Amino acid sequence: MSAPIREDLTLRVARPDEAAAVDALMKTATRDIFPLFYDAEQTASSVRFIASVDRTLIEDGTYFVVEVSGELVACGGWSRRDKLYSGSGDAAGDSRLLDPATEPARVRAMFTRAEWTRQGLGTRILEACESAARAEGFKRLSLVATLPGLMLYRRYGFEGEERQVVTMPDGVTIDCVPMEKTVS
Repeated sequence: MSAPIREDLTLRVARPDEAAAVDALMKTATRDIFPLFYDAEQTASSVRFIASVDRTLIEDGTYFVVEVSGELVACGGWSRRDKLYSGSGDAAGDSRLLDPATEPARVRAMFTRAEWTRQGLGTRILEACESAARAEGFKRLSLVATLPGLMLYRRYGFEGEERQVVTMPDGVTIDCVPMEKTVS
């Protein structure tokens, strides 16, 4: 299932000193891509609450970046913790470790700069996430997809159709789709 990737691109684990650059990438991707699926108010709220780096993913070593010539162009990761997505706020159980035998690992915070979409970068990140989660004993992956990611996730084997309204901390709502995939 591996997508071809250019030789000048590097997929690797994100470093803690890159948090600001990852955050900037997330915000740029959201500003550029979300208006194709959401209105201006929803996009602005998403930039603020969804496109926000979760340092725990980076500290846990479960967050990946794709770079070309030292510039970050895509990012995404997975988590062994109970937090479902960045915009879900800070709940008491967010840092709880998931049980790989009974709970799915979480795929989190997938972003690609607009000019780098449809080049296999998201697929490569998902492959890295699945491989790492499998190595830790997880049998399933779950995520909450924003509308821009639906096609990628479906193509990769995630299932889920029913839209769910997610309310941001500022009261703005966006449609998302909870999805799950068996680890292969």
